[in-house]
Amino acid sequence: MTLEGKTLFITGASRGIGKAIALRAARDGANIAIVAKTAEPHPKLPGTVYDAAREIEAAGGRALPCITDIRFEDQVATAVARTVEAFGGIDIVINNASAISLTPAAATEMKRFDLMHSVNVRATFMCTKLALPALERSPNPHVLMLSPPPSLDPRWYGAHLAYTLSKMGMSQCVLGFAEEFRGKRIAVNALWPKTAIATAAVQNLLGGDAIVQRSRKVEIVADAAYLMLCRRSAEFTGQFCIDEDVLREAGVTDLAQYAVDASAELLPDFFL
Repeated sequence: MTLEGKTLFITGASRGIGKAIALRAARDGANIAIVAKTAEPHPKLPGTVYDAAREIEAAGGRALPCITDIRFEDQVATAVARTVEAFGGIDIVINNASAISLTPAAATEMKRFDLMHSVNVRATFMCTKLALPALERSPNPHVLMLSPPPSLDPRWYGAHLAYTLSKMGMSQCVLGFAEEFRGKRIAVNALWPKTAIATAAVQNLLGGDAIVQRSRKVEIVADAAYLMLCRRSAEFTGQFCIDEDVLREAGVTDLAQYAVDASAELLPDFFL
């Protein structure tokens, strides 16, 4: 199976992991709805929805820029409707957009708490819910969350409770949707990186160049997502996958190709 002719609705696809997944699918000739709010260049975050659209089309796909703040139901509903109108349906929803603030409780402003839960949990639920009628018409529908395996390890909750709650909320959506949609043959799975990934968030929020050098490139997550999305939805749901494991199971042995610096010791990601 390939993603040729499939339509992907990807939140946060203007940069980072979301864009990398879009570009991998575009190489097959997929249709991509780029659901993000960056219409104008950001001083610290490279790339806009329109930049991503040009790259997707250059890679062989069809792109639909959807300027959307996924915290708002009317905007998400409009993006879903535009995608269905442009491409005839939706085969895959990727809940990639995420907000992060690695602060202890006393230092977490409530507006940051609300933002993380609005983007990470509420929007994941809402995007999936609003796309459901279109997914039900797809011959091989998938929903993919960029979220970690569920964990009750206190160290993650004690370090940054608000962020951890929001990411675990995404993962609980996987558990719930996978069970609810099992009879509809809609696959609902999660994917999480084994190591830190070189994104703008890592660069700006988690330690700059020193962390980036110990990270892997976004392509490792994109390649793993591609393999998952090409599987038969009726036979593969409710799984919490790690990018490295997905690739190894597919026979990929050269993981050094994904390292930013092959000589550097890789930094494990959160929650693992």
